[in-house]
Formats: sequence, C-alpha cells, structure tokens
Amino acid sequence: MSDIYISQERTAASVSEYDQVQENLSSGWNTWYTRSVLTHVLLPESAAIKLGIKEYREGGYLAEALIGRQDKDQEVVRPGLRSYDGSYTELTLQWRDIELRVESAVENGELFLLVTPLRNQLKPAVLIAECGILWNRKGYVQHANDGSIEAVFPDRNVRLYSTGSVVEEYHVPASGPYIALSLHETVGLSTGKPTGLEAIQALIDQRRRGIAEARRLAFGDAADLYASMQACMAWDTIYEPKYQRVVTPVSRIWNDQGYKLFCWDTYFAAYMCMEDNRDLAYANAVEITRAAVADGFVPNFDWSGTVISRDRSQPPVGSFIVLQLYRKYGDRWFLEEVYEQLCAWNAWWPDNRQIEEGLLAWGSNPMTPVADNLWETAGVHDTFGAALESGLDNSPMYDEIPFDKTKNTLKLADAGLMGLYIWDCLALAEIADILNDRERAEALRRSADRFGSGMQRLWDEQTGIFRNLRTDTGAFSERLSPTNFYPLLTPYVSDEQVKRMIDEHLLNPEEFWGDWVLPSISRNDPAYPDQEYWRGRIWAPMNMLVYLGLRNQGETETARLLADKSAELILKEWVMHGHVHENYNGDTGEGCDVKNSDRYYHWGGLLALIALMDRGYAVSPQETTKQSR
Repeated sequence: MSDIYISQERTAASVSEYDQVQENLSSGWNTWYTRSVLTHVLLPESAAIKLGIKEYREGGYLAEALIGRQDKDQEVVRPGLRSYDGSYTELTLQWRDIELRVESAVENGELFLLVTPLRNQLKPAVLIAECGILWNRKGYVQHANDGSIEAVFPDRNVRLYSTGSVVEEYHVPASGPYIALSLHETVGLSTGKPTGLEAIQALIDQRRRGIAEARRLAFGDAADLYASMQACMAWDTIYEPKYQRVVTPVSRIWNDQGYKLFCWDTYFAAYMCMEDNRDLAYANAVEITRAAVADGFVPNFDWSGTVISRDRSQPPVGSFIVLQLYRKYGDRWFLEEVYEQLCAWNAWWPDNRQIEEGLLAWGSNPMTPVADNLWETAGVHDTFGAALESGLDNSPMYDEIPFDKTKNTLKLADAGLMGLYIWDCLALAEIADILNDRERAEALRRSADRFGSGMQRLWDEQTGIFRNLRTDTGAFSERLSPTNFYPLLTPYVSDEQVKRMIDEHLLNPEEFWGDWVLPSISRNDPAYPDQEYWRGRIWAPMNMLVYLGLRNQGETETARLLADKSAELILKEWVMHGHVHENYNGDTGEGCDVKNSDRYYHWGGLLALIALMDRGYAVSPQETTKQSR
C-alpha cells in the first residue's frame, strides 16, 4: 500500500477562482457548438446562428460542417487564422463544386459574418442563416417586422441582420426562422443593428491583418508552427452544456455522444494552451482531473458523463503539466484545486498496478457496464484493456502478453510506466512543497526512490536500454518503443546509461531515427511495416515525452534534432492541407494515407510545441537533473 495519505479538503477560494475561470471562458460569440464549425453561439444565452448551404445540382443541403471528414461527398473544411476568443475566425469550405470562405469577427459584443463565394455551381448556392436556441435554454426566436430575426431571452434580445439578395427557399430542413441569401455575391450578417457589407469587410480585413501581424511579431519564422497548434486547439474547443463548461475534446468528430475526454490527451491540451491562454489551460487540466472515478484514478475516457472507463486509467502526465502551469502563472489556488485528486491518483498506481516490489505494469480492473457500450466490455480485465491503459491501444509491445487476473495487470513490468510514475511522484512532491505539505512531499520522494531502484532492474546492460520485463518468464521483452526512453524523465539514470540509450537506440536509423521520427515501434520490429495506429506510426505525445526526457538529462543537442524533425513533420500536412493529425506514417510522414488518423486531433499540435519550446517561443521545461551538455 502507498504511504501517501489522501485528504478530501478543498478550499472555498479554489472553488470561486475556478468558477470565475469558467465564467470568463463561457461568454460571448464563438464556435461553441460541437456539431458544426459553421455555427456561432452566444453565451451564456445560447443563441445560435447556424449557417447551412443549399445546392441545386443535386438538391442537397449541408446543415453542419466539421474539419476532417473523409467520406465521399462530404464537405472539406480547411481552417485558417483564428483567435481563441472568437474575435476572429476564418475557414474555407468545399462541397459539391462549391467553395466558400467564411470569416467572423466580434466587436463590442456583436457578431459579424462574411461569406465569400470562391467557386460555384451553374446555379449559385444559397446560404441559409438559421437562428435558434441551443441546449433547451429559455427563450424563443421570431421574425421581426424589419426583416431581421430576433432571439428573445429573459434579460436581452438579439437581432440578426443581413446584406445581399434575400431569396425564397423553402426546401431546406430548417426547424427555426432563417434568412436565405443568394451566394452569387459576397454576403454579410451582423447582430445588434444593420451593418453594410463594406463595413463588415473592413472590420474582417482589420482583424485578419491584425492577427497575422501579431503572430509574425511574436513568432517570426515559427508563426506557422504556432498557427498549426493554436488553430487546432481553438477549433476543437467547445461549450459542454451538461456540466456548463468550456473544454477541449480531442476532435469534434469524436464527439458523437456529446463530448469525449481522454485522460492524457486532455492534460496535453492544457499544456498546449499554456503559452497564451491561461483560462483554457486551467479548464482542461481541472476538468479532466475532476473526471476521476470513485476508486481515485483519472479514467482512460469520460464520454458525456455516462460511458466511463472505470476499469483503467492512462499515462500519469497530469502532475507535471499542472506544475508547469503553476510555474508560468503562479496561481496557488489552481494547485489547491487539483492537488488532492492528483495525490489520490498517484497513490492508486502502486496500490493497483504493482506486480512485484518496485515494479509497475499496465492493467485493467473488473467493472460493471452502466450503458452496455462496447467499450465498457471490450478488453476489460484482459490484455487489451491493459494495453488501452498504456494509451498505446494496439502496440505490438503487448502482443501475446499474458494477463494476471488476480493482480489485474499484464505480466510485464513496463519501463515506460515506471519512468512516468517516478516523474509524477517528483512533480507532485514539488507541488506539495509549494503547498507546505512537507509530510506528503517526503512520502512522494520516498516513492520515487523506491521505484527508481526498481527501474534499474529493467536496465539491460547487454543492449544498453531499459526494457520491459516479462514477470512470467523473467526475460526481457525484445520489442522497443519510444516508451523505453521514458526513464530519461527521471534522475535515476546514469550518464553512461543516457549515452548508450541515445547513441545505440534513439539515433540508430535501424531503430528510431530517420527522415520522420519517432516511430511508435522500432523500425526493425516485425510489426513496423503494418503502419497501423500504434504499430509503427508516429505519435506526437511520444515525441514530446522523449523530448522532455532529453531536456531533463541536459541533452540539448539531441533534443534540438528531435525538435527540428517534429517541426518538419507537422508542417508537412499543415501547409499542404491544414491538417493536424492524430498520427503519421513512419516512412513518409503522411497523415492522410490511412483513415484512422484523425485529420484534426489536437495532440498533433505537440509536435509544434516541441519546436516552439526549443526555439525559445514557448516556456521550456526546467532541466532539473543535470547540467546541459
């Protein structure tokens, strides 16, 4: 059992401070509605302006649009410059030989939309601007006598006006009042009062130029890197009405049940917001920490508060990221908000995943379904469920590894989990120091020492790397992944071990180095040619964790090589398609070569963050254990 005690106290100050964060975020016009990037919503009222496209060649209607859809005849959305707060957004949309640029700006609390046709069918498309009220909120919508549409709320009214040619179009599946505008020309929409097209264009142009110039001044030749990460985070951010909060799920396409939050993904979302959006960074870190289940761990996933992986967690990266946020902003209340739950999660690992003294393994506990969802049973209390806990779903590292039904774990001590857990202990100990919790800080450091000693059992002197250990046979696993470098995150490695890991493995083109890095399994592994999900493809969080390990060891030159490779990888498809991929091909650097690489999955932006940190445009982690070499 862990000797780290858990307190359930929570200060009133932390509650009110965080409520203010969410109030700040949940205000004004933005693309809050998860089902369409063409819908603009006013919070807190929940007034919605839903843009749809009517085409006449086939008589179709595009009611919603998302970034990254792949099926035939679906829309293609390319994101452009945008702000987090909705003060400016830009995208281009292609659908059935129609191409539009859609821009928005917010000025003095009013919304302005500009829709510019770039390509059209023989008969021009029609823009449908439908007005409604989302999420069963109080109010109603009606046509006004002056040709506008009015949304009426208990405390205010909102009116929508248009420019351009209003047409009659009845054959659209709209359920609320709407304005139909011919797209043979550029059209504008505005709230508050009638605004001419030229005035809307002038405001939009001013916002576009302002954002572009600000980015150029702040990031120089790294402006595209920043844009790839920031735009993805901003477009993926939604308002989640069940718990009345702003949060950033991994991708809108995944939100088929309302929202889907994944554990380490959402902590990484907080990390990517850290540079210039304090409130959104805090929101993501707090909300995924609050998702913890009764057993004390933060679950692999929480889907709309109903379907939750109560059998397993995911890699413990939360304490490190929380600590980085504190180092940047210095808000003690933020640490107090998440501290007790992070401690409970930290204590859960040795209590539930220790297979031998000082050794940890991924696992999956028994659980009872509550909604009969596939993922409440698939792999639960078996090898696949444990692989899901690792975050590396179908990694060949776990092929044919037996599962211990008594201990609820794989029979495989995992070098990656060991490195991550020690890293978590040390970050949480520093948080405990800040909060003057000396007893717990000492206990956390004792836990780090204990598992640091255990981790040395995984060192393979013959091959010069930390390996996973089969506890059923006593043999090292032959398979290598970037997770085998995670011990670099800790101080429990020698200079000689660091050198051998880098020279013999990381920079070895037969294993991990090459034109595109880092593959999720070594290039000489029999599964590498599969290039299917975690079987050889490149994943941004692996690059990030290895980068942080290199920086932790003072290996700045090797870290820079990895940062430059990461930048090249994300820019390849960002420049070409506006994509930020879930994963990339280990041989070609492509993301679009397979369907199960989401085109706009936010943690792909970690590739940009690595380069931004390395080039001095974002706050870098402290090099804590050794001097730079």
